[in-house]
Order: sequence, then C-alpha cells, then structure tokens
Amino acid sequence: MMKNNFVVIMAGGTGTRFWPYSRQQKPKQFLDILGVGKSLLQLTFERFSKIIPEENIYIITNEQYSSITKEQLPQISNDQILLEPFKKNTAPCIAYASSKIIKNNKNAKIVVSPSDHAIFNVDEFNNTILAGLENADDKRLITIGINPTRPETGYGYIQYKNEENLLKRVKTFTEKPTKELAEKFIESGDYVWNAGIFIWKATAILAAFEEYLPEIYEAFSDIEPVYFTSEEQERISEVYMLCKNISVDYAIMEKSNEVHVLLGDFTWLDLGHWSSLHESMEKDKNENVVQANALLYDVKNTMIKGDDEKMIVVEGLEDYVVADCDNVLLICKKNNEAKMREFVNDVKSKKGEGYL
Repeated sequence: MMKNNFVVIMAGGTGTRFWPYSRQQKPKQFLDILGVGKSLLQLTFERFSKIIPEENIYIITNEQYSSITKEQLPQISNDQILLEPFKKNTAPCIAYASSKIIKNNKNAKIVVSPSDHAIFNVDEFNNTILAGLENADDKRLITIGINPTRPETGYGYIQYKNEENLLKRVKTFTEKPTKELAEKFIESGDYVWNAGIFIWKATAILAAFEEYLPEIYEAFSDIEPVYFTSEEQERISEVYMLCKNISVDYAIMEKSNEVHVLLGDFTWLDLGHWSSLHESMEKDKNENVVQANALLYDVKNTMIKGDDEKMIVVEGLEDYVVADCDNVLLICKKNNEAKMREFVNDVKSKKGEGYL
C-alpha cells in the first residue's frame, strides 16, 4: 500500500568536488546545477512525490542546512527533516531514518536516495522504484544498477549472477576501478554501475544493522521513545558521538548474503563533479558547455561557469573547467576530480575558510 512506502533523501554533503560553485554554506544539493530553476534537492523530491506520498518523504541533512531545507521544501513538516550533528557517512544516517520511520509504521518500505542525481526517463525510473518496493521483503536488501555506457572510473560497479529473475543476486562490489578494469567489466556483460539507491523494508535493513553493526543498531533503538518529540535532537547528538564513520555499502551491503540488484533502464548521472555536469548538459559544436557571459577561441570539451556581470574570454583550452564563482576563479583539468579535494584542503589551510 502507498501509505507503507517511504523515501529518505540524503542531502548532507558539502559538494567539495563542485567547488567553488558549491560552498559550505550552500552546497550543490541546494543549487540549480542543471539550470532549470530548481535545486537538485527540489528535483529529487519532485521526482519521488509522483509515486510516494509527500508526508512519507524524509530529508536527512546536516544541522547547518536546516533553514535552507525548510526554505526549499516548505511543504514538509519539521518531523520529516532529520538533522545530523556530524558527518558520519551513510550507515548512521540510514540507521537513524529507518529507526524513526519504523516507530510509526512497522510495515514501512524505504527507498534511500542521494539528492544529487540527474535522472532522465523519469517514468521508467519511477517504474523501477515501484518494482523494487513491490519486491522488498523482510530479508532482501535491494540496490539499483545501471547498464554502463562507457568504462567510467568514477563510479562503483556491481557484479551480479546472470539469473532470469527481476532481482539478481549480487556477487561483488568494486569501487572506482581503473579504466582497464572498467573496460573488462563492460566486456563481461554482468557488471552494472552502482547508482547508490537502495530499497528495502525497514525490518530488513534494521536486522542487517543488528547483525553487522550492532552498536549502531542498539544506539538508535535505545532512543526510540524520543522520536517525534522535542527531545529527539538532543539525543541524536549524543548517539552520533558514539557512531563510527562508515558507509552502508562497506558495513552491510558488501557483507550480507541478501543483497540483490534491480536493473534500471533509465538515463542516470551522479552529479558529483564538474565533468559529470559537463556530460549532462547541452553542448556547442566544440563540445563546450557555457553557463556564462563568455567568448571562446579555439576551446574544446570545456566547462565554463560564471555570472552575466563579468565577461570571461578563454583561448586555447581543451578538457578544462573555468569556474568564476563569487570570490574564487578556478581553472583546472576537467577530468582530474581527485585534485579538487587537494585544492580545497590547500585553500582552507593557506587562505582560510572564507573562500570555501
């Protein structure tokens, strides 16, 4: 039944790889990255609201983003915004959301999704999500897999057993392989991209936490009486201090024998960095994406970002990002996303957080 279906949208990241457009005070999930007049969070909420009751859509984010979340999603209640006091990766936030949801609905089925994905063919996406919800039971942990179109090295891969079933048992997970290994994955035909979207019954994921992360399971179970009360936030802060920083992929999905993949036949992009945005946008004849008042000369396969008040003139670049945002001008290779963290760390230590 629809009333048993829930969504948890994870929206607590700082979007470092989209710096300097994405900043600590307003990271990428709250920005109109795609230039459509809505933030990535709003687009994600809108997409799920077509198949899930709005009152069953929860947002989990950092405490500092409470106000902007309410501003962008005024239709949801305070109880639907779960505030994390610290960044502790995905396992604690999923345990928190699942423990809270199951308090009021013992039959809850939950979709867990990041807030920074671009989804095309929305109807097909929704059909995939509904199929996953229909097949969720007290044991299965379902993840969505996307048929790869290129040997992408920035995504995780899932190897599955080639079965006739809709849900296919997962054999292995591989995170961000080399290009040579990614090419072999695609040739084999039994690997898909890991979309990072999960579907399960609350009972199934909490049972998995009890088995593989009992300390986190017990910590959130112990405070069950305060969910939906004025004491919740204070107790959550205490619990988070006890939680280890660990992803649900590493802690549970890579260890459980109940993990299945559901193949999604829709276009999907993880908007994690500048090169993925470049890939998702309409390009000119030289494969450039221009979101700025700019003149280009002999420029190819490059992303240009700026505002209309400043003219940007670029000559002779290929495979670059040029991003002029507030008090920072960034010029760097487009596909070297690992460097971005180095840039941000150096700016923080040498120039101060005013540039972040």
